[in-house]
Amino acid sequence: MGARAGESADLPEAVATELRRTAAELLGDVSSHADVMFDYILERIPEAGADDDLRGLTLGSCSSNLEAVLSMVRHGIDVSASKAPVTALEHARAMAARGYSVDVMLRFYRIGHAYFTERILTGVSASISDPALALAVVADLQRYGFAYIDRISSEVAAEYIAELDRIQNRVRAARTDAVRALIAGDQIDLGRAERALSHRLTGWQTAFVCWTERDDADLARVGSAVGAHLGSPHPLLVPDGAQALWGWVSTAQAPAVEPPDLAPLVEQMPKTVRISLGTPAQGAGGFRDSHAQAQRGRRIVELSGRGGLVTSYAEIALVDVMSGDLDLARGFVASELGALAAQGRQTEEERRALLAVLDAQGGLAAAAEELGVHRNTVLQRVRRAEERRGRPATERVAELHAALRLVEVLGSAVLTSESS
Repeated sequence: MGARAGESADLPEAVATELRRTAAELLGDVSSHADVMFDYILERIPEAGADDDLRGLTLGSCSSNLEAVLSMVRHGIDVSASKAPVTALEHARAMAARGYSVDVMLRFYRIGHAYFTERILTGVSASISDPALALAVVADLQRYGFAYIDRISSEVAAEYIAELDRIQNRVRAARTDAVRALIAGDQIDLGRAERALSHRLTGWQTAFVCWTERDDADLARVGSAVGAHLGSPHPLLVPDGAQALWGWVSTAQAPAVEPPDLAPLVEQMPKTVRISLGTPAQGAGGFRDSHAQAQRGRRIVELSGRGGLVTSYAEIALVDVMSGDLDLARGFVASELGALAAQGRQTEEERRALLAVLDAQGGLAAAAEELGVHRNTVLQRVRRAEERRGRPATERVAELHAALRLVEVLGSAVLTSESS
């Protein structure tokens, strides 16, 4: 096709003249053609009539596009000068706002071009007595119409995507504001917050945090798996940067988050991701409190530099409370354990044996079963532990138990240098 309709270098003057005459004639009845085009589109794309506003914009787009392309043909304007009409851009924004896909939106233009080819060009060929002239006019109009639609559809698609981005940004902003307000304990309209979050704030709220050091981890998929395990196929997920994710589930009953209950979840998790679960709690306050616990659980896991793939706050709540000030916790451990607070394989075995006995309320057999060693081995290790500590295990039992639990969870973060 030439740069301008009717102005190809080898296009006879008779064809150019007839093209412009035909375009002028069609322009005189453009409203009627637009009405018929709208009905043609509506028959094939029912979404065009979803509501009065969309119907009006679809009809307006038909009219403005027909008028634009025919006016350009009439005046020999290069197709590269074409711009999407305001109504066409508004139609694209309306389609995005209603949640229709870009493919549905672009079908309007494909179907519109089909109408132009099937109805208008057929009428043109019938109104020109010279078959050769009619064929040349129709062919040039077809080429120009296709070039126009190709150009305009790219513009409206770009506007559709831009509007979708604006909508999604507004949705993300509303979600973020609602989450921040809930976490801060602000007074908010719970119904409005639920709509913004697509998340029920009544019932039991269980929060979790997922994080990783990898850039290629699919945390959204991990979050969905956690939600499904806890009883919600559609958890609320909020990215916290590129390597962390906050999540909540809302359930009618409190989900089980004890270690044995989490075993099936652990099996699903990638080894590069860590998950911290808060304790289930009710209502908007539970949304906040469970999240705070999940965040504190993450702190404990990162302090320890170890731990399993999935950690429930209930497992480490005591350690969290005792380690708010890490220097104080370290001093407490040193004071209670003495030389037993040193790092090293042997001291670790002795600490584990002493803790197992305290957990078993003094039962050597239960402690031995827990550790997988003979009861005499447990007894020997406990005696060495008492020697290192400098006092028997029967003194300051609560403090000893707490110090050993701190070391069990936080490890080197609360221990002194390597033992000699």
